[in-house]
Amino acid sequence: MNPRRGRAGREPGRDRPSRPGNVAPPPRRTSPAGPPSIDPARAAALELLTAVREREAYANLAMPAILRRSRLSGRDAALATELGYGACRARGLLDAVVAACAQRPLSRIEPPLLDALRLGTYQLLRTRIPPHAAVDSTVELVRASAGSRSAGFVNAILRGVGERTEQQWVAELAPDPTKDPIGHLAFRHAHPRWIAQAFSDALHGSLTDLDALMAAADARPTVHLLGRPGEITAEELALATGGEPAPYSPYGVRLESGSGDPGELDAVTEGLAVVMDEGSQLVALALADAPLVGEDTGRWLDLCAGPGGKACLLAALVGMAGGRLDAVEPAEHRAALVREVTAELPVTVHVADGRAGPLPDAGFDRVLVDVPCTGLGALRRRPEARWRRSPSDVAGLTALQRELLDAALRHVRVGGVVGYVTCSPHLAETHGVLAAVLRGRTDVERLNATEVLATVPDLGEGPTAQLWPHRHGTDAMFLALLRRTG
Repeated sequence: MNPRRGRAGREPGRDRPSRPGNVAPPPRRTSPAGPPSIDPARAAALELLTAVREREAYANLAMPAILRRSRLSGRDAALATELGYGACRARGLLDAVVAACAQRPLSRIEPPLLDALRLGTYQLLRTRIPPHAAVDSTVELVRASAGSRSAGFVNAILRGVGERTEQQWVAELAPDPTKDPIGHLAFRHAHPRWIAQAFSDALHGSLTDLDALMAAADARPTVHLLGRPGEITAEELALATGGEPAPYSPYGVRLESGSGDPGELDAVTEGLAVVMDEGSQLVALALADAPLVGEDTGRWLDLCAGPGGKACLLAALVGMAGGRLDAVEPAEHRAALVREVTAELPVTVHVADGRAGPLPDAGFDRVLVDVPCTGLGALRRRPEARWRRSPSDVAGLTALQRELLDAALRHVRVGGVVGYVTCSPHLAETHGVLAAVLRGRTDVERLNATEVLATVPDLGEGPTAQLWPHRHGTDAMFLALLRRTG
């Protein structure tokens, strides 16, 4: 059973995502008494930085609530989002510049003032906002919350920041590119060095590729939509949303950055489409298209289903051929999201640990195991994540990944296929996990994932496939296809 028919892929646009800073500031609000009043867009951005620091909030989840509470929309909402996400994303670079101007360790700057300094420094270095507006608006935020003395401190530092461009600060503060090229690129593109090293390892040491990858991860992402198969075509969805059909996924649409909250689009609210990166669509489609030995009986399994995007796609595909998807998710609140996004599709959601779930072994034709990972492949969509993760996270995650892949291989029938997926190119989470799980096993064969995704170029030499932001405009999704032989 193969419910999908692919279409020829098109060459992706070669233009890199637009650099942060293409959002013009809204008109300044002034009070009748003369002093400038608090700008609500910048106040919302600062509130986001505070939430990320104090509560370890996820920026992409916290920002919509802040915008609703502040009643911001249109240009104000766009500016708040750009400044908040941008300052989260560029934190390492911003902190280095602030420390140089303050001439003191960041630990000696009160955290709320440091948040404001990050916000002001981002405006000065990475937007087209006039310097006086960037400084004055930030100073007024501080004056309102912390008084004139703190406002004067922030004013002095920001005026120092504005004496140089971003490029000049990079030249002054970044590691020497001839002695530490990876460290230099990490600083310039606002990444921790360990992540830059992990990217370099996955790219076989190519500095040109590393530069392009980190530039793409340091830019605002394009919004991708999935049109539910059988409900709406990509062409119809593009027409309804003002987007363009995706270059590779036959169900995908790409929207321009800054086009508003995609969750408010009619097609999304009506259940015809979901927000889903094209790379995630492609790995799910590859599992659906992978060749089986024997008949596809229509029993498919998503072993790590939350929050439900891939489950929605797989369920729609298997449902069109009369089959059914089982979806496993251990967290009840994420299981609820799976139920919501797969409503009216042939899906049974199980709230259970995928490593020891309530399902019978060896019964499924196709099993997707999209494992929890560091998320290094989706840093552009999770602005604060690069500064929250650490190298020590990798060991615990790879142990979990190995256990989940073992479970997936138990659940698939002889002749069936497992799709092992991570949203991270870190070698320990990709090839390292595969090598550990498959070592000594003679009952599993690797399929060539690059052949299954034949319309997508530059996926590597196989048999695994690696998508990249700078090559494909997607998250850095890794895919291995494993067929059980005994």
